[in-house]
Amino acid sequence: MTIVLALLIGAAFGFALDRVGATSPNLIIGMLSLRVLHLMKTILLAIGTASVLMFAGQMAGLVEVGHMSVKAAYGGVFLGGILLGLGWAVSGFCPGTGLASAATGRWDALVFAGGGLVGAAAFMLTYPWFEGTFLMAEIAGGKATVGAVPGTDYPALIPGLPGDVIGVALGLVFIAVAFALPDRLSGSRARAVPAE
Repeated sequence: MTIVLALLIGAAFGFALDRVGATSPNLIIGMLSLRVLHLMKTILLAIGTASVLMFAGQMAGLVEVGHMSVKAAYGGVFLGGILLGLGWAVSGFCPGTGLASAATGRWDALVFAGGGLVGAAAFMLTYPWFEGTFLMAEIAGGKATVGAVPGTDYPALIPGLPGDVIGVALGLVFIAVAFALPDRLSGSRARAVPAE
């Protein structure tokens, strides 16, 4: 049943990505080049809403903190983030949008997804070598958080402020920015980017 639920949620998420235009590399590259901000507004609104709901739910006792996972920070995460950003800018796909776009039958998205699988396999095969390098050394205590997380002993960058409060505040900022951003930056001479 868990797999069926995961497939249903994944399909619904892919459908939503397609409906907002996130499966179009032209719209994604338009967003990354700050020509068309529709997707950026959608992403900021989604992240902000999820953050407010999740952290407010934790504060109200509706969401169990134990279900949340704090990931360790290490050099490889930052290098991987840079590579992901470069790949996103070059291809017009990130892993989620690439798979959703492949489901629509785009051949370039299918090639992107195949390349992602090859890259993941290459990382798995070389992981024992990377494990002993500086890329896997923890940064800032490993599982550091911005604010204190109740019931944990993770080091916090702002120890006196609860992480839930910071999460709600940042979520509200993301929502405000999503509503404040125009669809295009004023003074931009860029034409509308076709969605394909």
